[in-house]
Amino acid sequence: MKIYKFLSLFFIAFTFFTFISCRNNDDDDSSPETKGNLQIKFENGFNNLGDIVLNQTTQTSSQGQKHQFSNIKYVISNIRLIDENGNEFKYNENNPDKGAFIIDQADAVAGIVYVNLNEIPKNNYKKIKFGLGISQNAYLLGQDGQAEFWNKAKQKGMTWSWAAGYVFVKLEGKYGANSPDTEFMNHTGNMGNVVANGTPDLYREITLNLPTTARVTSQITPSIHILADFNQYLSGDTPLVLNSANDMMMGSSQHLIDVTNNLTKMFKVDHVHND
Repeated sequence: MKIYKFLSLFFIAFTFFTFISCRNNDDDDSSPETKGNLQIKFENGFNNLGDIVLNQTTQTSSQGQKHQFSNIKYVISNIRLIDENGNEFKYNENNPDKGAFIIDQADAVAGIVYVNLNEIPKNNYKKIKFGLGISQNAYLLGQDGQAEFWNKAKQKGMTWSWAAGYVFVKLEGKYGANSPDTEFMNHTGNMGNVVANGTPDLYREITLNLPTTARVTSQITPSIHILADFNQYLSGDTPLVLNSANDMMMGSSQHLIDVTNNLTKMFKVDHVHND
């Protein structure tokens, strides 16, 4: 009898502590201070088919021009997550050292470039918003305010002089009527302080709906898979033809404004994983 009584008391105590432990875990996860992580996967392709192979994948534009890329790089910054009530969580806004990322096709693993975000508030997110390039507010913080990212961008070939600033999008490769045999180089970006210099601002913000809610918790790290359709480069809202007048351009000329506006339409969320 003593053994049975002991076992009964042990079972009751074990059940009680298990209940308390579970409740405490639930309470911790429901706290407004609860944080989690989120991953964004960028996949560059043509016509929503991913995994461009540099120096190999060839596309024909709407104007019948063939082209392929040897270099695809672009800067993503000012990421915002928008919840079910329309509230925005801003991830290191205008802080390139912590909140800007270079998407480099040469770094892709099985066609994917990964961006990992931490310290994301627990919530159900319905939209994602981000900047293509670096905003003027961030740039005007000065070189000391973004030294870490500036050096990283410089190593990646995504800067000019500090007075000119960052390269936002770097596209290089070959083009031609029958086969891609002529080199092109289109580098978009702002020319320093655009107000003081009287130059166009090529920084753009993109907002995308999520087909499935991204549920960030302390145990769930959602993955948002974004496809970037580089068919938009020459075959977007403004159809473009590469020629000797524009195939070697850097900065914010009208051609590069058109390139920028085309590329803002290239992003779409393919799917969301809540794992």
